[in-house]
Amino acid sequence: MERIGRIDHPLVIPHDALPPQRHADAPKPGEAIASHYRNCFGCGVDHPTGLHMQIEAGTEMTTHAVFEVTQHHQGAPGIAHGGILSLAFDEALGATNWLIRSPAVTAHLEVSYRLPVPVGTKVFIEATMRAVLGRKIWSTAEGRLNSADGPLAVESGSLYMQVPQEHFDRHRGVTDMDSTLLDIAP
Repeated sequence: MERIGRIDHPLVIPHDALPPQRHADAPKPGEAIASHYRNCFGCGVDHPTGLHMQIEAGTEMTTHAVFEVTQHHQGAPGIAHGGILSLAFDEALGATNWLIRSPAVTAHLEVSYRLPVPVGTKVFIEATMRAVLGRKIWSTAEGRLNSADGPLAVESGSLYMQVPQEHFDRHRGVTDMDSTLLDIAP
C-alpha cells in the first residue's frame, strides 16, 4: 500500500489497510454528488459567499470538484486564502466517502501549497480514496489551476473517521433538518 508520510504520521497507510471498495449504490462516474447541507460553506448552494463547489463521482475511487475563487475568498489582496483552499480540499476529499456510502468526519488534514491561486481562477480538484482500515479512511487530492490538466497548485492528504449517522443528528439544529442530505449510510 502507498505511504503518504513518516511512519509515525497519521497519513501513513498501515500495511494491513485494505483498498476501498465502491458501494453498489454509490454515485456513478460523472454523476453529481449533491450538497450534504444547503448552507455548507464548501458545497452549499444557499451560502451567500461560499465556494459553491460542484462535485461529481469519478471512476474507481475518485471524485472531481471545481470552484472559482472570488473576492470573498481572498487572504492577501487578489490571492485565495490558504484556509479557504484547505476547506475546498476537505470538501473534495470528504466527498469520496459517498463512494463507500459511509458518513465520516475529518480526523487529520494536510495541505501543501505549490502556487498562489489568484481571484478569478477555477480550481480543479481530483480526490482519491486510497485505503480503509476499521473506521479509518485515507485519501489524497491534487488541485490544478483553470483545468484538470493545468498547473499543480495544491496537494492534500487526509484521514477521515467513519461515524454513525447519529453523530450528525445530535449536532444539527431543528431548523437544519430539512436542508441536510447526510443520510448516506446503507
